[in-house]
Amino acid sequence: MTKVLEIDGLQTHFHTEAGVVRALNGVNLAVGEGETVGLVGETGSGKSVTAMSVMRLVPSPPGEIVAGEIRYNGENLLDKSPEEMRAVRGSDIAMVFQDPSSSLNPVYTIRNQMLEVIRANRDVSKSEAKAIAHETLAEVEMPRPDGVLDSYPHELSGGMKQRVMIAMELACDPDLIIADEPTTALDVTIEKKVLSIFKRLVEDHDLSVLWITHDLGVVAQFCDRVGVMYAGEIVEFGTVHDIFKRPTHPYTRELLKTIPNIAEPRTELGVIEGSVPNLMNPPSGCRFHPRCPDAEERCRRQEPPSIRGADDHEAACLVHDVEDSGNAESSEPTDGGSGGSQ
Repeated sequence: MTKVLEIDGLQTHFHTEAGVVRALNGVNLAVGEGETVGLVGETGSGKSVTAMSVMRLVPSPPGEIVAGEIRYNGENLLDKSPEEMRAVRGSDIAMVFQDPSSSLNPVYTIRNQMLEVIRANRDVSKSEAKAIAHETLAEVEMPRPDGVLDSYPHELSGGMKQRVMIAMELACDPDLIIADEPTTALDVTIEKKVLSIFKRLVEDHDLSVLWITHDLGVVAQFCDRVGVMYAGEIVEFGTVHDIFKRPTHPYTRELLKTIPNIAEPRTELGVIEGSVPNLMNPPSGCRFHPRCPDAEERCRRQEPPSIRGADDHEAACLVHDVEDSGNAESSEPTDGGSGGSQ
């Protein structure tokens, strides 16, 4: 499979008065052509920082990408100038943010904002841009596209604003979309509708997607492969089947226990004791060992390497072998189930 996005050894730090926050510690991740890759983990694990690093939107200061490579179609984005990156954003790599209200200007109509974005990223006339805007709004199943184009953001619901943002990014004709928890602020029924629309658009346009979420139920329904992130590191990576049916890393197993099971509604949900560590002073050895139910003495001293097993299933654990993970007891969420730690 051709790799659209390849992240190798990515390290992103934030320099603060209290010290250096090592937000990303050697992240490795790849997204193939036409593939949807999920990135899951608790709040503070580094998911959004990974996305912002790919887009070269980490604020500097205090942020700084200190090591690694981010290759898009073989070209290292870290070697590009700010002007070159502006040409990449939108037309090649688009990003849908969590809160659409913060991405839309309240004093301009949707029409003005969509036309500006389309013409900035595509060589089209104003009349062509108007047609593209109308067409993409119809693609995201927006009711009354003409009325929406004449509306201001405050006149639209949260679900409608998120559809506008998806349509705006789609109108730029990108190859890769990074979706940073785009449905978190929506209620459950609207979330399901937006996910259905997004999934259809990805298939229709043969898009590659990096889907960032804390919701493992969404991952089970939407993604091809999954990276599990903890404290700035990818601790496990594999197909959706591998992650849900034979998880290797203890953190992945603990995350799966937090998913509500609609088949057994009276089952008590699991809880991961403790919290994500302070990344100014992370634990030695395996970063998960202070919370890990299976930790051994060596886990406190030795940083685990990422070991690859069958079907490119990888995990960074000293205690559990990726080849023996088939004995792990886990179940994939049923349709409509959702969960995960926040």
